[in-house]
Amino acid sequence: MNQSLLKVKEPKKYDIVLVGILVIMALTSFVSIYSAFALITSENPAFLLMKQIMWYGLGFIVMAVIMYLGNDVLYNFAKLAYWVLLGALIYLFISKYIVSRFMGYGHNLPFVTPINGATSWFQFPGIGSFQPSEFMKVVLIMITAGIIDEHNTNKIVDSYESDIQLFMKVFKWALPPLLLIFIQPDTGVCIIILFSLVMMLACSGIKNFWLVCGLVVFVLVLGGFFYLYLFNHSLLASLFGSDSLYKLDRIKGWLDPESDILHTGNQLYTALMAMGSAGLTGHGLQQFLIQIPEAQTDFIFAVIGQSFGLMGTLFTVMLCMCLDLKLLRIASLTKTTKDKYYISGVLGMLLFQQFQNIGMIIGLLPITGITLPFISYGGSSLLSYFIAIGIVCNTSAKAHKLSDYVYET
Repeated sequence: MNQSLLKVKEPKKYDIVLVGILVIMALTSFVSIYSAFALITSENPAFLLMKQIMWYGLGFIVMAVIMYLGNDVLYNFAKLAYWVLLGALIYLFISKYIVSRFMGYGHNLPFVTPINGATSWFQFPGIGSFQPSEFMKVVLIMITAGIIDEHNTNKIVDSYESDIQLFMKVFKWALPPLLLIFIQPDTGVCIIILFSLVMMLACSGIKNFWLVCGLVVFVLVLGGFFYLYLFNHSLLASLFGSDSLYKLDRIKGWLDPESDILHTGNQLYTALMAMGSAGLTGHGLQQFLIQIPEAQTDFIFAVIGQSFGLMGTLFTVMLCMCLDLKLLRIASLTKTTKDKYYISGVLGMLLFQQFQNIGMIIGLLPITGITLPFISYGGSSLLSYFIAIGIVCNTSAKAHKLSDYVYET
């Protein structure tokens, strides 16, 4: 009896469902930013919308190029991209500390402009801003996927020593950029990177002991923080360092926003008022009933709630869930372990940002500078997401390729 493998149709070149989700997210982003026009005071609102449309267009082009080149090319250049981005982070570090100390505050290296107290961006005339840490997130996920895949291929037995060796390999690559990003300071991006790497390690086959230890340490640290916050505030302030007042004010504004609605609790209070007063269908487009801070970026979900009410917020949550479930589906179909690890990192990155951003708007989590992926305004972050999803699209094409063949007996 002979078996032959017959090709019944051409392999899929792209995942139309995934692309469709991104198109809907693009339209949602455009409408949300348009609705925030009356709330944006920092720049020309129409110009911001045009830039977001431009960034989305560029993002789709970048994704198409990635799909044309293939994942192997990108994985081969991941370490080169790492060193280039690390050099950019070092340049920002020099501008923040060395230049400021010897030349006085307000003097920075060329193309560096601090924003909201953070030295995280390059400003190029005629081009726009560039944030290296956003792209470092994706590069670290790519490198870590390769490290885990190589480690699991070469290890002889599963052991605690083998797991520790894996941790050290990942730690060696992740520590330098994490320190430089934390110093900027951009704690939000550091947490995103850590969460995505932990998600990948949890899916790598390490022993459950490490997961239990990690959970216990997290609970102990969280419990210790709130104990000190309630009973030894001065010690906690000293542990946080020179900017302790600002960080602890955010905790106070989260736990009791109504105690100081003009200062520490203003952001959360106004977001809750905007969403709570919108009802089922919202107040409509471009309403200026309540001043929402950072309406086009961190608080875009509050703008959606004010404009479209409960229906708008549920639609946005469901849209994010569709993206997450689609990535999970692709990860379950692919047979390549490196791709599985990579998608788990991308999924961890997106899940954390979605949960943190929406959670802080509705008061479940403290306010941080974390945006809502694919919805909030932002060039560097949007392009980094498209690079990440472009690699996923290639993985999806490979995952579906086997279904394009049938066996004939």
